[in-house]
Amino acid sequence: MPVLTIDQITTAPSASTKDEAIQEAADMLVAAGAVTPAYADAMREREQSVSTYMGNLLAIPHGTNESKDAILDSALSVARYETPIDWDGNPVKFVVGIAGKDGGHLEILSKIAIVFADEDEVAKLEAAPDAAAILELLGDVND
Repeated sequence: MPVLTIDQITTAPSASTKDEAIQEAADMLVAAGAVTPAYADAMREREQSVSTYMGNLLAIPHGTNESKDAILDSALSVARYETPIDWDGNPVKFVVGIAGKDGGHLEILSKIAIVFADEDEVAKLEAAPDAAAILELLGDVND
């Protein structure tokens, strides 16, 4: 199963706060069958201990080590916001929810980090006309 499909990408998210964005990311992972609804609370717990803001308009909310039981499969969710979300004083336009089964999140995280470390790639993601274009730009996560 690919970790990212077009159904797990939205360019019209409804969240306007960090907490709403975390819930939205979790809800997409639940809809993908990757996590149980309890995973949202684990994502909030992680955020309380350490911010998941990564720089370059990116936040990657994910659960705690104790939330392994809530993870059914490895998956990502991607939400692109027109208006940046305030993430602990940092502007975030991309919220990438992540769930990694059996430690698989580290490899997925590194692939996402490589893309977002390149400002040209971030600009392409910002300019992407739709979810299909975003999937094409992030497609390496499925390799």
